[in-house]
Amino acid sequence: MRNHITRLFAAMLFPVAAAMAAAQPSARPSTPQAAGRQTGSSPAAPASQQPQAQAIEQSSFSDLQPPASPAAPNPAAPQPVVIKVETLLDRAHFSPGVIDGKPGENLDNAIAAYAKAHKLPGNGGLTAQVFAALASADKQPVTQDYTITPDDEKGPFIGTLPSDFAAQAALGQLGYLSPEQELAERFHMSEALLRALNPGANFGAAGTSIVVLQPGNGDLGGSVAQVEVDKSNNQLRAYDGSGKLVAAFPATVGSTERPAPDGTWAVAFVTFNPDYTYDPKRLTFGKKSEGPLKIAPGPNNPVGSTWIQLTKPTYGIHGAPDAQLVGKTASHGCIRLTNWDATALGRAVRKGTQVVFHGETTKG
Repeated sequence: MRNHITRLFAAMLFPVAAAMAAAQPSARPSTPQAAGRQTGSSPAAPASQQPQAQAIEQSSFSDLQPPASPAAPNPAAPQPVVIKVETLLDRAHFSPGVIDGKPGENLDNAIAAYAKAHKLPGNGGLTAQVFAALASADKQPVTQDYTITPDDEKGPFIGTLPSDFAAQAALGQLGYLSPEQELAERFHMSEALLRALNPGANFGAAGTSIVVLQPGNGDLGGSVAQVEVDKSNNQLRAYDGSGKLVAAFPATVGSTERPAPDGTWAVAFVTFNPDYTYDPKRLTFGKKSEGPLKIAPGPNNPVGSTWIQLTKPTYGIHGAPDAQLVGKTASHGCIRLTNWDATALGRAVRKGTQVVFHGETTKG
């Protein structure tokens, strides 16, 4: 029965769907909303009983197909077992970034970090040992049914994100583009996966029941004593006071033209829900003729949900308006995480937390 459900899900239609700048924003503290769950937190919601959700819940390592395998009914389709692994890694604080059900560099790096932290063999790529460790450590449901609420539809939604800073500065807030983007980010999913799990759903209608994931809730479970930024592998790692690796996140780390810093720095302060100031006197990018600009807060702000200022002026660790580009593009020298990963890290660091950079930036 399980294989029948898995084949049914894999055969479904899955839609396949400018790097933003980073600088010091104005301090505007607020309290971000937590989403999802993690092992040891409040009881999980029941698993969705929809066939596409049960394919994920019942998937196993033996269901894994190599990328673009001709044996898969739709080689480009997200795989149920990959969705399961990505969600379990997210809850274990070894983030694959946006959960999309597809193999890739961010997922391989998350698996490698998880394997290293748990003393398992492997250096990227899912193995039977890693799958068994994830599944045995977290037996809670991966999926859930969610009913869209009137609050989800309040917005305001901005529709299209202008690429020009001056046009962004004219907006009252940099909110979500659509209810679909809002829901996808809340559950750490790609918009394509959200659509795939809910074919024909109206994400703009309160009362609509949809299938979503149960990701981590953003609580790393303690303080982070040191942050390591690996420029070669586009990954940020967090360690506790004993030197234990407790979290890893995919990251966009500078570029060959504007590399991230070298050496050891520290956290100066953290701002949640920041606005963003473009100052052409301090920065080396953007249209300097437009003069100083202030861009309002919001998830599509150039620095996203969170700004972690470093002791090196104008450099920081921050969120990103497009989660799907994290770890895959270049930046203007700062370190971009998904909005949810940036918020989780921001809650766990404090003034003085050491931030160490190593490696060489590889993306142009």
